[in-house]
Amino acid sequence: MSEKNEVLVRNSYVERVEPFIGKQIIKVFTGQRRVGKSCLLYQLMDKIKQTSPDTELVYMNLEEYELSKIVTDEQLHQYIAANTSAEKKTAIFIDEIQNVSGFEKVLRSLLLNSNFDIYVTGSNAKMLSSELATYLSGRYVEIPVYSLSYIEFLDFHKITDSPHSFEQYARFGGLPFLRHLPLEEPVINDYLKSVYSTILFHDITERYQIRNALFLENLVKFLADNVGSLFSAKNICDYLKSQHSTLSVNQIQAYASYLCNAFLLHNARRYDLAGKRYFEVGEKYYFEDIGIRNVLVGYRPNDKGKVLENLIFKHLKYLGYDVKVGSFGNLEIDFVAEKNNERVYIQAALAIDNEATELREFGNLLKINDNYPKYVVTWDGFNGNTHDGIAELSVRQFCSMKEF
Repeated sequence: MSEKNEVLVRNSYVERVEPFIGKQIIKVFTGQRRVGKSCLLYQLMDKIKQTSPDTELVYMNLEEYELSKIVTDEQLHQYIAANTSAEKKTAIFIDEIQNVSGFEKVLRSLLLNSNFDIYVTGSNAKMLSSELATYLSGRYVEIPVYSLSYIEFLDFHKITDSPHSFEQYARFGGLPFLRHLPLEEPVINDYLKSVYSTILFHDITERYQIRNALFLENLVKFLADNVGSLFSAKNICDYLKSQHSTLSVNQIQAYASYLCNAFLLHNARRYDLAGKRYFEVGEKYYFEDIGIRNVLVGYRPNDKGKVLENLIFKHLKYLGYDVKVGSFGNLEIDFVAEKNNERVYIQAALAIDNEATELREFGNLLKINDNYPKYVVTWDGFNGNTHDGIAELSVRQFCSMKEF
């Protein structure tokens, strides 16, 4: 059975796209390689078949061998022209469109025909955002696609919620293809390593013509080992010098941006809550998929705090929040998440096991004088009363939430 016939529906994404189906606006799905963008296109094709059976479907995966020679806008235009009729209602699906130079010109041309319903995916944030914003401003909607949430992980693997299930999610991550594999460390690690290598060498090293690939690997491992730590490019530069690796601050900034452009990493900038501005320096990095992070540096007992933060950050992104690191005077708020003009504050702590930790984690939140939701998230949580209205949740409870 083909992968297409085995697709499990990710309803949260389908529901988000539904208002735009059949409309003269380009639907752009972005995200890291292997998070399920192609499968989402399959789901949408099935939905269109059901709701609009007269609509013709044209699907192109530009990484398939037969289509991999389409690398210019002219070649892409010729292929689409040969496989569509301008007089017929047609849904056009193009996978990994960033492989085509000048793709935005083709999309702009297709958009002129009201019979065309256009869907594209891409694995390069910078290329897509800059080109689409320049040529198609106001005529596209971008829908980020992430690896599975914890609830989706349970659904895909047909398992029930339990401490053991969550431990598997925290260890192996949420890439959808894992459902085809036994959840055993050697097997999963081999798969995750292959995905990581493809991202690093195909989506980053080749695309940006990076000569110092070894440095790039060391940078990724450094960030994996320091998830949730506040960094600037200069901090990283100083550390790498101590490891006898020299690269300028500007080069490190460029490399870090490449990692984020390929969606391997996300960055969270520091935000001054009182001054309502971003700081010039200092940000945190989190992995799109915690399983890839773990396969690079290990899943160790003393890493639980880092894994905890990454899981919180990732779930907030999955729920559609813009996530920042909050600064309030000399206090730090781990996550300030905003969506639809609403806000939620999160403090992350492995455990609240002494008075000093309790005062720091709850006290920082209590000093913020507004009525937005505030939570302290720990590994195991607490089932008793709130602390002056602030709940302590387990990370398992938190990653099961659909809204705040």
